[in-house]
Amino acid sequence: MVNAIKGILISCDIPMAQFIVNLNESMPNAHKFIVYMLDDTHIYVQPNVGEMLTKRLQEFRDQNTYEKPL
Repeated sequence: MVNAIKGILISCDIPMAQFIVNLNESMPNAHKFIVYMLDDTHIYVQPNVGEMLTKRLQEFRDQNTYEKPL
């Protein structure tokens, strides 16, 4: 018998994958969202965390963006 789980497949570079893994590990056990790590650049997550991940990743990118001084 096959068990299927709905989710979102994330494809990213290794540093971004590590950020997602660290974010998952900082959550309490009841709120962990990673279903399966396929490899270093592909992560399968629960479908209900799509918006939260998008928001957190945008905040992370905004904090780590270089702006040339005027």
